[in-house]
Amino acid sequence: QVQLVESGGGLAQAGGSLRHTCAASGMIVNLNAMGWYRQAPGKEGDLVATNTSGDSTNNASSVKGRFTISRNNAKNTVYLQMNNLKPKDTAVYSCNANIGWRPFWGQGTQVTVSS
Repeated sequence: QVQLVESGGGLAQAGGSLRHTCAASGMIVNLNAMGWYRQAPGKEGDLVATNTSGDSTNNASSVKGRFTISRNNAKNTVYLQMNNLKPKDTAVYSCNANIGWRPFWGQGTQVTVSS
């Protein structure tokens, strides 16, 4: 059984930094893209960043230059480094992984940025 376990997130002041970690465990076969999504209160979920198995990355325009996605394939882990945080980054962040061409999700982690 596959699980994605997230850690990190929490509270930060505007201009601060936080780091998310998402580790996949279980029967990992054909781990493809991994990424992060977020959902702010009262809004639909948005893509934050993705990293393909070939290390190609894609960041949403709203986080370019501030957030960096990286990945450790040996550990089946994806990271999201968030710098220069803004109050508008407040949301529940969830990691996603395509494993064996099926989507899996982490439990979601709250990030709150105060002004």
